[in-house]
Amino acid sequence: MERPEFYRFHQGEKVLPFAPEEYENRLGGLRAIMDAQGVEAAVLTSMHNVAYYSGFLYCAFGRPYALVVTATQAVTIAAGIDAGQPWRRSYGDALTYTDWKRDNFWRAVAHVAGTGRAIGFEADHLTLAQSERLESFLSPSRKVDLSGPTMRQRMRKSAAEIELIRQGAAVADHGGHAMRDAIVEGARELDVAMAGRDAMELEIARRFPQAEYRDTWVWFQSGINTDGAHNPVTSRRLGRGDILSLNCFPMISGYYTALERTMFLGQPDAASLRIWQQNVATHEYGISLLRPGIGCSEVTARLNAFLAERDLLQYRTFGYGHSFGILSHYYGREGGLELREDIDTVLEPGMVVSMEPMLTIPEGQPGAGGYREHDILIITDDGAENVTGYPYGPEYNIL
Repeated sequence: MERPEFYRFHQGEKVLPFAPEEYENRLGGLRAIMDAQGVEAAVLTSMHNVAYYSGFLYCAFGRPYALVVTATQAVTIAAGIDAGQPWRRSYGDALTYTDWKRDNFWRAVAHVAGTGRAIGFEADHLTLAQSERLESFLSPSRKVDLSGPTMRQRMRKSAAEIELIRQGAAVADHGGHAMRDAIVEGARELDVAMAGRDAMELEIARRFPQAEYRDTWVWFQSGINTDGAHNPVTSRRLGRGDILSLNCFPMISGYYTALERTMFLGQPDAASLRIWQQNVATHEYGISLLRPGIGCSEVTARLNAFLAERDLLQYRTFGYGHSFGILSHYYGREGGLELREDIDTVLEPGMVVSMEPMLTIPEGQPGAGGYREHDILIITDDGAENVTGYPYGPEYNIL
């Protein structure tokens, strides 16, 4: 039997998160970047860029994947273990590589990209080992890092993306209310988290009946576990007086949205209530700053001054917000659109950012715990639209 290095496995009908015109526009933007950089073929290997330009969100499981884009082609390169699914979920063509021989992935890439050409790649994703293989199999005349330009393209959302993000924010609100209903003394963090996750997945299925359902998750933290924003769920049982942190993360076709709220089980003490109210005030002030024309570092400086005036800046633990779109806790991030001191990107209409101040008061001090609020805002022509609906603050979130 002759075993091929790669082949086409096309079966079923294509099902994409967006209309074909959306992907044509994205690929048109990428080809404009390529032309400006003198790139003849782009070999994109990250989950976020493959998904952004093709619609296919791969599951690597130790295998390489790519989208190869030339002036006339856009071809997903996927492993045989996935059969026809990559083609069904990709805009454009798809090649399946086999594992009969090592590096058939790169033979498939070279079949589309060609050899001796100017190659675009993602320096922030390609490992040293895979970089060596790119050199060996493609023999590029030169290499150009496209990670920055493609990130900047992704930062400006289309109308279709913004509509999906609106839907995701509504799903997060739905999960938040389900979690609120599940919070009782003695419940485990895990129990509350499962209630939110199940509610969100069912709501996503209702809104997007043709989607793939994967990766939606919840972090629900209590007591000392609230000190870090990304602390995973445990089996800790909730007790009267606990500070709580509700975090809902629905995933829809690779698009991440989020809802994060401080809560208390029972009336908080005076010190805790004061810190909470100050963080809410920071949150509201931050929302008021988000508008076109202001830089990320300027927003950060103003919020830093706001907290410093209240002798709270030393308890801030991370930046004040970030971009939304194709991202998750294990892939993707538009680092050029974060509300931090070292990011000078100016906000523009069509960008989508969070406002999420957090203060962590160490154990043993009055008001100990982590306080965090999080809303999603779409930058408009003259301000910002808040698409998060779940209420924040003590009036609704003392249970």
